[in-house]
Amino acid sequence: MQIEYFQINHLVKGEDLNHHGTLFAGRGAEWFVEAGFIAAANYLPAKYILCMKIHGMAFRRPVKPGEVICLESALVWTGKSRLITHVRGAVKGAEAIEGFMTFVYVDDEGKTRPHGLHFDATSPEESALQVEAQNLGY
Repeated sequence: MQIEYFQINHLVKGEDLNHHGTLFAGRGAEWFVEAGFIAAANYLPAKYILCMKIHGMAFRRPVKPGEVICLESALVWTGKSRLITHVRGAVKGAEAIEGFMTFVYVDDEGKTRPHGLHFDATSPEESALQVEAQNLGY
């Protein structure tokens, strides 16, 4: 399969702010995981997908109230039961957040199981993301 990107937008409101008046990291992490989950859940039943690890979620710039952050996510690498998504968020075209997360595919008892998915890169950028994802620790 080809890598497919999914988007979700969030308006930053007063309840999303930290004591500096910018996007609270906890809220950003919530949206980050949600975006990554959406990418995985487009291929497999959501009830069998568990988040195992967030890898290096990095904020590149502050996000201010009233700004809209557009999170773009893709399932970029798969192992036997692992699913690694890449998420990047931008505000007005400027990168604001970026990172990877690992999900696992499980059965009804919560034990990992094979998902049978494989994704092929179609660009140098996607190839680089796959290499980076494959080299992430579990």
